[in-house]
Amino acid sequence: MDISLQQIEYRYQANTPFEHLAIEDVSIDIPSGTYMAIIGHTGSGKSTVLQHLNALLQPTKGTVKIGAHEIKAQQKNKNLKQVRQKVGIVFQFPEHQLFEETVEKDIIFGPMNFGVSEAEAKKRARLALQQVGLAEEILEKSPFDLSGGQMRRVAIAGVLAMEPDVIVLDEPTAGLDPRGRKEIMDMFYTLHKERNLSTILVTHSMEDAARYADQIVIMQQGKVVKRGTPEEIFSSPVDLVQMGLDVPEVVRFQLKLEEKTGLKLDKIYLSLEELSTAVTESFSRGVRS
Repeated sequence: MDISLQQIEYRYQANTPFEHLAIEDVSIDIPSGTYMAIIGHTGSGKSTVLQHLNALLQPTKGTVKIGAHEIKAQQKNKNLKQVRQKVGIVFQFPEHQLFEETVEKDIIFGPMNFGVSEAEAKKRARLALQQVGLAEEILEKSPFDLSGGQMRRVAIAGVLAMEPDVIVLDEPTAGLDPRGRKEIMDMFYTLHKERNLSTILVTHSMEDAARYADQIVIMQQGKVVKRGTPEEIFSSPVDLVQMGLDVPEVVRFQLKLEEKTGLKLDKIYLSLEELSTAVTESFSRGVRS
């Protein structure tokens, strides 16, 4: 499902003394099957953009296109339920949204709320549990008897059971240790590939943006200031530092290595494996010459 934001503006509490301009003139195209990361400081407008992707917020100016649906400012927009069924959002700490007596009831709540039969919803629940790496045995357990990591996976399973075409991830690994973060991000990447999902990741982690995304959008003060592939974005680390943003550890390591050794590689590398290979080949060429 293609998504397009066209010159979007959003003002919180518009036409009141507390009016606040959150984003302005934001245009982003997200073709079907894209994995896009949106990065920027807290307050840059990332989360406001995110909430336009399934019409939780509707623009005060501009147009949002989600598949065949158009959501225009100053218009009464209908059939938003269909949009929200196709665009699933995993918020920070999704386990805080669990509320049912059993894991199964929690997972099937969303699909049944959108008209899916109970039998079909239960079938989806079992599949979704497999996708998040949990056993069917926990279906009858209370979600509150599970570990924190299991609770988060159950909450994610509830989103997947909706069978969305687009999945939006708002800092989905917040609070997890490095191992748990990698497991969750690898799981989402596998789902992205296997189901050809459009995936939008809002993150502070430059490592995750570099490792998983096809495209990166940088936001600053409510505007899109840069867009490109990870290689394009991180090939200008000085620009990122000037914006107050970090760069992936492997990029920092490469820059320090080049500074200490005088070695100049042909490009910025985004994984240690690629960097190691490039350094080995470069030194090998130097020895041969």
